[in-house]
Amino acid sequence: MARRGPEAVRGPVAEPSPAPTGRRFPDPRLTGLGGGLFCVASMLVLGALDALLFESLIAYGVLFLPVCVLTALWVRAGDVLTAPVALPIAFGAGLFPLADGSAGFPGSLMGVFTGLATQAVWLYGGTLVAGVIVLVRRVRWVRARRRRA
Repeated sequence: MARRGPEAVRGPVAEPSPAPTGRRFPDPRLTGLGGGLFCVASMLVLGALDALLFESLIAYGVLFLPVCVLTALWVRAGDVLTAPVALPIAFGAGLFPLADGSAGFPGSLMGVFTGLATQAVWLYGGTLVAGVIVLVRRVRWVRARRRRA
């Protein structure tokens, strides 16, 4: 006897696919504010660790690059253009633990400005890398929205 009704049109029920067993990278989706807080907090922690272990601005600059990439990748698609804006702020905030504070707050502030001036290559490089990632993600997001519409 042939079936009638919605069951006849739908066809067989597909079984759910098994969950992947391999390890995957985390895929958080941060808002624009969350991405800014992530990179500022990360750079403050990395600046403090660098001040304790290495006392090197070059090591700090190298540690800035992965934070830039992760921030650009983890910010959700709608807020992706905010990532390159927060990165220079985070770089400057993370320099405070590395700055020479022997002369109080003015000395620390002067150390931050000196660090920004001498480590501008890392700052611009990291922001450029994040900017390229953000632009590629944004173009892909806009194309996907146009295809759906």
